[in-house]
Amino acid sequence: MIKSIAHASFLVDDVQRSLAFYCGVLQIKQNMSRPNFPFDGAWLDLGDSGQQLHLMQLPNPDSKEGRPDHGGKDKHVALVVDNLDELAKRLDAANITYSRSKSGRAAFFCRDPDGNALEFSENFSPKI
Repeated sequence: MIKSIAHASFLVDDVQRSLAFYCGVLQIKQNMSRPNFPFDGAWLDLGDSGQQLHLMQLPNPDSKEGRPDHGGKDKHVALVVDNLDELAKRLDAANITYSRSKSGRAAFFCRDPDGNALEFSENFSPKI
């Protein structure tokens, strides 16, 4: 019955700092149709799929401390990209640390400015 993910959300400390990462470094387009909620935030369009990433500037009950260095061993959102090498160049230019997938497949992980983990791969095929 479930057909897709409509959106995933991350708690952030500073929306503008997060937008610099998501829109600037990752080149994700901001969707300006976000309603005027009683807290700051942003909606980001993930390609043309209608799926979004929502950033919400709210207190985060999860500590950044004690999280594993490799984002694949933490809760994360996996995103499909056109070109991993180009994304790696943008992350390198922004001095953002990332780690390659431990499975040997073409994928890597990084964290946003608030410690949220992101996975990037060119091709996604779930293994059952």
